[in-house]
Amino acid sequence: MIRISEIFYSLQGESNTVGLPTVFVRLTGCPLRCNYCDTSYAFSGGQKMSLDDIFAEIQKYDCKTICVTGGEPLAQPACLELLTKLADENFTISLETSGALDVSKVDKRIVKVMDLKTPSSSEALKNRYENIAFLTVQDQVKFVIANDEDYNWAKKIMTDYALAQRCQILFSPVVPTQNPTELAEKILADKLPVRFQLQLHKLLWQDAQGK
Repeated sequence: MIRISEIFYSLQGESNTVGLPTVFVRLTGCPLRCNYCDTSYAFSGGQKMSLDDIFAEIQKYDCKTICVTGGEPLAQPACLELLTKLADENFTISLETSGALDVSKVDKRIVKVMDLKTPSSSEALKNRYENIAFLTVQDQVKFVIANDEDYNWAKKIMTDYALAQRCQILFSPVVPTQNPTELAEKILADKLPVRFQLQLHKLLWQDAQGK
């Protein structure tokens, strides 16, 4: 059984599949408490569902693109089984994870979107840098940028771990703390090999969930 906060159908609001119709499976619970978190409602509550029940709910939307998110989905061990079951059914699956938990056992067919926590999050000490060894060209590392300290820290991590040679990199501003235009201009000035992103769902629906 897995505790689920919600299952819904919307447009992907971020990552390299932004704008793509997607079924979101949001698992309940997270061991982190980031300052800028926009899904704190998923820390608790939800309902327990079997893998078959989750699969049946997903099928209602007639969509082959799935995003397993949270909270922190890997905080529930059964998430690994869910990911493999979905991959076996030929869904295209992405996993949104904080990077604080071990990703080594995640099915290799799953696209990992791993959020390395910046200093402003208050959770940077929980980053599990061993996870970087398990990232491939299909995967993505996301940096959520709130200020210059975050930006400079993210650039250093990119260099120290040669991230651009390993996977895709996403820079996302914390609005309004970080002005999006200023962040975009810094990326261009420094010629960073990253993808700038805004959260599309917040632009369209002014909410965190993308629905």
